[in-house]
Amino acid sequence: MNAPVKTDNAQLIVPEGVYAETVLSVTHYTDHLFRFRMTRPAGFRFRSGEFAMIGLMVEGKPIYRAYSIASPSWDEELEFFSIKVPNGPLTQHLQRIQPGDRVLMRKKPTGTLVLDALTPGRRLYMFSTGTGIAPFASLIRDPETYEKFEEVILTHTCRDVAELKYGFDLVDEIKNHEFLAEVVGDKLKHYATVTREDYPFKGRITTLIENGKLFTDLGVPPLDPAIDRGMICGSTAMLKDTKELLEKAGLTEGANNKPAEFVIERAFVG
Repeated sequence: MNAPVKTDNAQLIVPEGVYAETVLSVTHYTDHLFRFRMTRPAGFRFRSGEFAMIGLMVEGKPIYRAYSIASPSWDEELEFFSIKVPNGPLTQHLQRIQPGDRVLMRKKPTGTLVLDALTPGRRLYMFSTGTGIAPFASLIRDPETYEKFEEVILTHTCRDVAELKYGFDLVDEIKNHEFLAEVVGDKLKHYATVTREDYPFKGRITTLIENGKLFTDLGVPPLDPAIDRGMICGSTAMLKDTKELLEKAGLTEGANNKPAEFVIERAFVG
């Protein structure tokens, strides 16, 4: 049975197997990026790094897209980080949501960017571009990440400096959090780069891996399959190129059913 949910404007018909949650806050970072937080259903469980199908009713029909859950699995709310696509079937509407609005979410989360898909290691790299930082926003706020790894390196590459702000906000939040600050300590390193503006750290992450600047800047040795693990989330080209560099260094791609040295999230490609 479809259950009607009362809203301020009209009755929202919620399809079976779907939650309808309330938007709690919205933060617009640039003309292209925003984040929002919404209520979390009491029975909703997920692993940090997974994604969910979220959507809106548009002209009487639900439209869904895959979105990484940016909040950690312990959070009482759900957070998402999104691009704004002017004519995007979903994002042209999603970018206009305000606190009190309702967002649909299918009940089953999934994804490959989870700790269980990696074999044990010492150092974890999270390679991201643009909104690809979202699953890592979840993982860097999960204490389990720091139980499994001695060092966590989050790389975030965007076109412009303003697009990096979400990542810096995350790191500041961790440093000022009542229990995360102690759990994380100095284990987390944040490496932000841009490709279009002058900035102390400039260039595509793949270029910085190839020329060794990434490792020099961080003060760590080059990739080593014995101790290094990787997660990749970003554009199609970035996924392909980063995967090739990790494989060249001797790392093997893994999955939920076959853990290995690195994993890729392909749900957002195409």
